[in-house]
Amino acid sequence: MIKNKRVIIRNHSAEANLFARRAFIALIGIFLLSLILFNNIFSLEVSSYKKYQTRSNNNRIKLLPVAPNRGLIYDRNGVLLAENKPVYSLEIIPEQVKNLPQTIKEISKLLNISAEKQAKFFKAIKRKRRFKPVELQSRLSEQQVALFSVNQHKYPGVRVDARLKRYYPFGDLTTHTLGYEARINRKDAQRLERENKTENYAATREIGKLGLEKYYEDILHGTIGHQEVEVNSQGRIIRTLDFTPPIPGKDLILTLDIELQMIAKRAMQGKRGAVVAIDPRDGSVLAMYSNPSYDGNLFVHGISSKNYKKLLHSKDLPLINRALQGYPPASTVKPFMAVLGLKDGAITPHTKFWDPGYYKLKGVDHKYRDWKPSGHGSVDITKAIEQSCNVYFYNLAFKLGITKISDWMEKFGFGDYTGIDLSEESSGILPSAQWKRARYNRSWYTGETLSVGIGQSYWSVTPLQLAQAVTILVNKGNINIPHLLKATTSHTSDTNKSSTNKSTTENVHYEGKAPIVLKHPIYWDIVLNAMHNTIQKKHATGHPGFVNTHYDAAGKSGTAQVANKAQNTKYDATKVKENKRNNAMFIAFAPFKAPEIVVAVAIENVSKGGGGTNAGPVARQIMDQYFGKRTFSSPVLPLPKGVK
Repeated sequence: MIKNKRVIIRNHSAEANLFARRAFIALIGIFLLSLILFNNIFSLEVSSYKKYQTRSNNNRIKLLPVAPNRGLIYDRNGVLLAENKPVYSLEIIPEQVKNLPQTIKEISKLLNISAEKQAKFFKAIKRKRRFKPVELQSRLSEQQVALFSVNQHKYPGVRVDARLKRYYPFGDLTTHTLGYEARINRKDAQRLERENKTENYAATREIGKLGLEKYYEDILHGTIGHQEVEVNSQGRIIRTLDFTPPIPGKDLILTLDIELQMIAKRAMQGKRGAVVAIDPRDGSVLAMYSNPSYDGNLFVHGISSKNYKKLLHSKDLPLINRALQGYPPASTVKPFMAVLGLKDGAITPHTKFWDPGYYKLKGVDHKYRDWKPSGHGSVDITKAIEQSCNVYFYNLAFKLGITKISDWMEKFGFGDYTGIDLSEESSGILPSAQWKRARYNRSWYTGETLSVGIGQSYWSVTPLQLAQAVTILVNKGNINIPHLLKATTSHTSDTNKSSTNKSTTENVHYEGKAPIVLKHPIYWDIVLNAMHNTIQKKHATGHPGFVNTHYDAAGKSGTAQVANKAQNTKYDATKVKENKRNNAMFIAFAPFKAPEIVVAVAIENVSKGGGGTNAGPVARQIMDQYFGKRTFSSPVLPLPKGVK
């Protein structure tokens, strides 16, 4: 049986209308989207063209910083003291090496590279793009460079890179004066940021840490250059568009004489202490040596923990610049005390005091002893300086009082910075009643004044201060600032050839301070003549070290008591701990009538004798070298290779 089926008849007209409406809506959508697209294109290509062109160029063009060459440092005679020496490192560009692990294994075996360095390399490549070089071994030896150069053709993508690093040819001979350059740390970076110098150090890895390297950092560093390059989307350099060469740092020409430094090192061998030599005519520092010292080259590449601990914990404290640290001046202050006594009227050139071997204050049992137990008898100012009579200066100090002594010694620079071009200088201690009250909140006692009169008690002066004070004395009150920089040499470059083609040397001028004026200038001569006798007279305290010199010298010895000793006990160095033994001090100048050199010497904890027998001969050796007659038959130290 056939069932009835429902037949649906399609409405073609309705479907056509529906399609037409949908097509119309689609066209409107396409039109609107096209309008939006063209609007964006117009905005990118026309309205915001300059904006996006700049951003595109910024992505395409990079400005790479180029570090300037650091200025060199020379002594007064043109001997190179600090140079920039090439340092070679082995670098690998990972994307250019087919089998990286195998290549590393072969090269490490060839150049004897440690497993630790290999591990660091594989760790480092994870943080860098594969087309950028990664260091495998730093500070290659000449033998390693030569060995790799012969085999380089076997290892594409591996290269030797050369950089300039600071090098000090004389090692420990100049470290305390020159300082050293080392890697910029976080503290350095923060300081550069505070001083708005970060941009100028964008390509620099090292900075001056101590000494002249630190003090003249801005002069030595130079000005950064730039390389404008085009890079692709991955950051790879395609070509160089422009190059602005850096301006190298200025070279420093110092007042130091490296041969005097050598003599100082030889003379101080086996001793702890310092030597300072100054030209009193202009304040030029001719020598400044602290012993023991250390090699600043250790710090340039990053000193090992083992070596640093060795320096830090050494009982001889080689890291301290003793030329800028304080010592009790002892009898070396007596000439300055004598000028004050004459100026103040507390004594005359003919005033005499009786020396029985000790001095006593009224109503006090304590005896202030002379170095000579039997005493010197009747002593005037000249004999008091020649024989270094303590009792005479006890009497003088008592008459003057601590306030006059302190005010006068301040004029010679004691208790203050000399102004030398080094940052590590100590101001020392110039004792006074006000100083003691501020430091200890205690009153000043007359007995302390007596000790100050012979350079003991709280006194603390640096060898540099002592040398500076003597220059003022021999200049009869005129004051020159001690300095190490003599001149600077700047280099200008031809930007087209990018090569240095002109040098200009500029001398540095230093202004002196207001002079010390005496109403009776003859007082200077009285004291200077006494210092002359101290060296020239046979039984004077400074004579032993200056027998048969071919120049006419003057000076003053001093023996500083480091530890107190009980009354009526005799000092015996063999029964005292080494660090409690006396220090030996000496000051000298020559020629007597027209001084050209002043020398101050400090030697710690001498085993026997005093300043005249220990420090005097050291000053003598410096002067022998200066005046052209070495104490030794051959050069003290050999010059490094390449140094004339």
